[in-house]
Amino acid sequence: MTSASAPGLAAGTWVIDPVHSAVSFSVRHLNLAAMRGGFGEFSGEITVGDDALASAVRAEISIASLNTLNGARDGHLLTGDFFDAEKHPTATFASTGITEVADGKYTLQGELTLKGVTRQVDFELHFNGTETDPQSGADKAGFSAVTEILRSDFGVGPNISLPSGKLAIGDKTVIELEIQAALAG
Repeated sequence: MTSASAPGLAAGTWVIDPVHSAVSFSVRHLNLAAMRGGFGEFSGEITVGDDALASAVRAEISIASLNTLNGARDGHLLTGDFFDAEKHPTATFASTGITEVADGKYTLQGELTLKGVTRQVDFELHFNGTETDPQSGADKAGFSAVTEILRSDFGVGPNISLPSGKLAIGDKTVIELEIQAALAG
């Protein structure tokens, strides 16, 4: 993210604003429709250097803040059958690199730790620009990111086969991030 390709993204620490950000996921149920959910409690920061491609991202998600708009399903997903929130209360992400793909588009590489398992993941990252928040006066930056993981890679949930041979709950999980961050200082 050079200054030419990320105008306004000043060097420094940008703190994720959870009020204006979202962490969500989707997974197919019965191979018919995507079940969607998200996490309401998360935090993190983006440390931007003079060379923005050397920037770093760290984030933490509270698993107990899971919300799929169905209390019974949420309760089951928090058990040892899926996320095991009691033993693994947080998921974390730590970047390991950023590669520019095109103007405003990047690949963000990093390590995702979920349910005590760490795997390398690549997010398709879009820098959405910067603005000054008229209410707070804070400099804000926006990012959108998406990746696909296999939940089986992290030991999340059983793999129950349907008579058709397909999984009752899809293995491929799409993770989407809409992030707004404020320049600390």
